[in-house]
Amino acid sequence: MQAIILAAGMGKRLGRYTKDATKCMVSVNGKTLIEHTIETLAANNVSRLIVVTGYRSAVLTSFISKKFTASNLNGMKIEYIENTAYNRTNNIYSLYLARNEMIKDDTLLLESDVIFKRELIANLIKNKEKNLAVVSPFESWMDGTCTLLDKDGNITGMLDKAHFKWSDVKDYYKTVNIYKFSADFAKRYYVPFLEAYQKSFGKNEYYEQVLKVLSFLSGTALKAMIIHGDDWYEIDDPADLAIAENRFAKGKEKLTLLQKRYGGYWRFPQIKDFCWLVNPYFPPENMVHELTANFYTLLTQYPSGAAQHSLLAGKIFNVLPEHIAVGNGAAELIASCATMITGKVAIPYPTFNEYPERLARAEIVSVPVHAKNFSYTANDIIKTAHKENVRAVLLINPDNPSGNFLAKKDVLQLCRTLKEQNAQLIFDESFIDFAQKEKRYTLIDEAVLHDNPNLIVIKSISKSYGVPGLRLGVIASADAAYIKKIQKCNAIWNINSFAEYYLQIYDKYKKSYEVACDQIAAERARFIMQLRKLPHVTVFPSEANFVLCRLDGTISATKLATALLEKYNIFVKDLSGKQGFKNGNFIRLAIRDKADNNMLLDALQSILK
Repeated sequence: MQAIILAAGMGKRLGRYTKDATKCMVSVNGKTLIEHTIETLAANNVSRLIVVTGYRSAVLTSFISKKFTASNLNGMKIEYIENTAYNRTNNIYSLYLARNEMIKDDTLLLESDVIFKRELIANLIKNKEKNLAVVSPFESWMDGTCTLLDKDGNITGMLDKAHFKWSDVKDYYKTVNIYKFSADFAKRYYVPFLEAYQKSFGKNEYYEQVLKVLSFLSGTALKAMIIHGDDWYEIDDPADLAIAENRFAKGKEKLTLLQKRYGGYWRFPQIKDFCWLVNPYFPPENMVHELTANFYTLLTQYPSGAAQHSLLAGKIFNVLPEHIAVGNGAAELIASCATMITGKVAIPYPTFNEYPERLARAEIVSVPVHAKNFSYTANDIIKTAHKENVRAVLLINPDNPSGNFLAKKDVLQLCRTLKEQNAQLIFDESFIDFAQKEKRYTLIDEAVLHDNPNLIVIKSISKSYGVPGLRLGVIASADAAYIKKIQKCNAIWNINSFAEYYLQIYDKYKKSYEVACDQIAAERARFIMQLRKLPHVTVFPSEANFVLCRLDGTISATKLATALLEKYNIFVKDLSGKQGFKNGNFIRLAIRDKADNNMLLDALQSILK
């Protein structure tokens, strides 16, 4: 068995990473792509490797010769073919230059910009089929040639971009750009068609086009070897590189890289996300269909300005439009609000980091909380507010990440007390809709706002309404001048047309939302009951869509989070670095639906037992 690596391309989209080196010399987690590939081929007893070079050919060949010698190649010999016209041709010409080598032995064909799990090559070589294309079920991030398969795994068609249909993606398998061809297949079919195709269509084409032609011909069956999407990644630009490093990192490094992304986990469809906090029961299917039906219009039209958004939000929450503003997620409103806060601000810790990090002009005073369960009362806050003579109090209710919850009467008493002190209450109720039905309330209420002019209410639409991708939040106050200031802090078009349309149609689905909140409250109760059966776990009360847990055994939060990610593709919030937690033994678990929660419970049971 021999191998051919196509490594002539310039890799322009990688920018600075390929300024002085080739695309395959880009490092993923400390090792270059070409090293990874050559080491894997050598370990699988490939006898001969032909590298087709082009851009920075001398740099690449010198790099390989320094990294690999007879002692670490397991007998594999490396040869080179240079494509001197690399900047005027495409990969069909690079493979054409190696055509005479293809017919000498069974061949593995690889492109140099792919990283893959090492067992892929072993499985490809062991596979009894002589002619194989490695393919992967299509995922939204993928680009390039896709294949169609019959029930026996034969490739019946290959689709380029011109013939790609999003409506049919469930039937598509993306080419991984790794193949196995027998010498007979290359001699009888591939090389003759390669020569003919290039002669007819020129050198600036792709070798997959030849496979596309062959897939329509009988007697030249090319079968597929299907692998999972997390077994490989193609690197074309810096964003791809970052994702590849996430996918192929190990241990704590994998967890750390994933945490630093702060979202975008749709690029990792294999991962179950128990870290970020979203309602799994809303929006309903009909609402999604309505948004989808209006996709083109919303995509191609500007959104309205802030005044219209306030009208829509006012309708949803039954408050005057001058008393409410809409933000690009609660995060934008937190940042705008924070610019107007000076003096001392009392905050119970631990808390949501976004608030203290934005309060650059304020002096933060910590409200003492109960050491064993992170609980506190309205009286605890009042004592601190009086003692420190604060200008404002920040209260997230239910609190994040503790889940601590204060009843409406207690919060209103706190607000009245602060009013006497000429202090504001900044009340974040982003998780309050998840509380048990008999405890659930909102302070975005015209009467409440009117009676409490020192009250500012912030609410994330992303979390409880299940649409974090739309980036929506609201801020409410009876002080119309304050709301005007918030709107001036924000951009004139701070939310997009999709978000505006969501606000416009929400009222039609209000009852579904109430049902969804009841569902998550019920599932939280069941989930907590099951969590309390696990060994070495203390589960804290919660009225939010998450649960705070303390690990009482020998495993740390970081080790547990790493094990869940590596063994089960489950991502949980490790709270080791968060202020207010000691000893690194606290995790936060989001509430998902019953099936997902049971999967997490099984994984935790397996690790903790």
